Amino acid sequence: MVGLFTFRNYGLSWDEPLFYDYANALGYAYSPQEWFSGNFNLENAYGISATDHATHGPAYVILAHPLVSAVESLGVDNASAWHLINFLTFQLGVYLLYRLAKRWMNNSAALASAALFAWQPLLWGHAFINPKDPPFLVFFLGAVCLGFEMIDQESKSIPSSRTSWKSFGSCLLAAFFLGVATSIRVLGPLAGVLVGIYALSQYKKITVPALIKRLIVYGILTILIAFITWPYLWTNPPQKFVEVFGLMSDNPTQLKVLFNGQLYSADELPRRYLPVLLGLTLTESTWLLFIAGLFTAFWKQIRKNSLINNLPLITSYLLLLLWFLIPFAYVLLRKPPMYDGYRHFLFMLPPVFVFAGFAFEKIFEITKTRWAMGAIAFILLAPGIYGFIQLHPYEYTYYNSFAGGTNGAFRKYETEYWLTCYKEAVEQFNEPNAQLFVKREPYIAEYYADKNITIRDYRTEFGKIQSGDFVLVNTRANEDNKTFKDAPVVLQIRRGHAVFCEIKQIP
Repeated sequence: MVGLFTFRNYGLSWDEPLFYDYANALGYAYSPQEWFSGNFNLENAYGISATDHATHGPAYVILAHPLVSAVESLGVDNASAWHLINFLTFQLGVYLLYRLAKRWMNNSAALASAALFAWQPLLWGHAFINPKDPPFLVFFLGAVCLGFEMIDQESKSIPSSRTSWKSFGSCLLAAFFLGVATSIRVLGPLAGVLVGIYALSQYKKITVPALIKRLIVYGILTILIAFITWPYLWTNPPQKFVEVFGLMSDNPTQLKVLFNGQLYSADELPRRYLPVLLGLTLTESTWLLFIAGLFTAFWKQIRKNSLINNLPLITSYLLLLLWFLIPFAYVLLRKPPMYDGYRHFLFMLPPVFVFAGFAFEKIFEITKTRWAMGAIAFILLAPGIYGFIQLHPYEYTYYNSFAGGTNGAFRKYETEYWLTCYKEAVEQFNEPNAQLFVKREPYIAEYYADKNITIRDYRTEFGKIQSGDFVLVNTRANEDNKTFKDAPVVLQIRRGHAVFCEIKQIP
C-alpha cells in the first residue's frame, strides 16, 4: 500500500531511459509484418543503445511492457508507470520468498522472514528504479522455489492422467521462471543447477526414468522460453550465449567507485568490497538473524542425530547456502569489475532471509505469546522502517549504524549513484529561461524540466557555458568537488548531511 501511494516520487535512474527505449523497440522483433517485409533487420529491435543492450536479455521488459502501457492509459507518466510495475514485480518476489521459507518453517516465521526481506531500504529503493537486478532476483528466486516444488510434485505423484497434467503444469511454471531468469542474465542457469541437485537428493522417492524424463522436459522448456524471450540469440543461440557469458563475466567498465574514502577503478576494487558493503547496507539485525538461523537449522538436525536420515532436508539447507556462497566466492576469487554497490548480485540475498526465518521461528517458540512475538518482530524490523522514513525516496542509499548511517557513509561510500535526485532538483529549480548544464545523463533532467528551462549536456557543450548559467552535478565519485568547486550552490538535494546532487551558478 505504501508503494502504491509513493511510486510517483521516484526519479528516473541512470540506466532506465535507454533500457525502456529498448523495451519500446522490441515489438519489432515479434512483428510478423516485419518478418515478411523483405527488409527485416534484427538490429532494429535493440533501440538507440543497441551496442549496450542487445546482449541484455529482455524477458522482463517484454513481460512488463503491456502492463506499463495499461498503467499509462490511466494518465500516469511513463517513468512512474515503469516504477509501479517494477515495484509490483518485487512484491511477487516477497511472496515467493515467503512461499520458499514455508517449506522449512511455520507461517509466522516465514512471514517475518519475508517482512525482513521486503523492508530492507536497499531492496525497497531498487525495487522501483532498477528494471534489471530486482527482476532477476525475483525470477531466480521463483526458479528455485518452483523448481523445488516441481521435484516434490514428481515425488508424490501417483501416475494418472490428472496427475500427469498437474505435474506438467508444475514443470512448465518452473521452466518459465528459469527461462526468464536465464534471458535476463546468463547466471540464471545456476538456479537450474540447484534444482537439479535437489532432484538427485530425492532419489529414494523418484524412479530414475521418471527423474530423467522430468529433467529433460524441464530443460527443453527452459531453453525454449529463454530463446523466445531473447532475440539476440535467434541468429546463433550457442555462440551468442557463450559470447554474452564471456562479456558479462568480464563486465568491462571505466567507472570510478568510491570505497572507504578512496576512488578505485571498478576492476581494481579490493576483495573486501563486497563483504564490507554486505555488512553496511543491510539492517543491523539481518546478519545476526542469519547466523543464528544458520546455526539453529543445522544444530536441530545434529541434535536429533538425523543428518543421515534427513539427507534430503540437509541437502536443501546446503543448496540454500550454496545459492549465497557461490556468487560470494566468485566475487572474492575472480574479482570481477563491480560498481553501483553490489546490485548485480542482489539475487544472492534471499537465502540470507530464509535462514533468518529459522531464527525467528526459534524466537517465537521461546516467547510463545502473540504480543511478545509481535513486539520482538517489530524491534527487529524497525531499523528498515526508520530508514524508509528518513531517506524517502532515496531508500537505496541506506547504510546502517555500523557505517554511521547514510550521513556517515557520505564521502566514504557511494550513496545516490544513480542520479534519481535529478527529479527533485529540477522540479525545485525555478529560474525562468535558465540554461542548466547537466554533468551526467542530461536526458534524466530533461524528462522532468519545465519547458522554460533549457537543458544542455555539460560534457559536449562545456565551451558554451557562460556567467549566470547553472550546472547540475551529482556527488557520485565526488563529482561535485571536481566541477566548478568554488561556484555558489543555489540548490542542494540531501538527506541529513549526505548531499546527493546540487545546482551551482557560474559567477
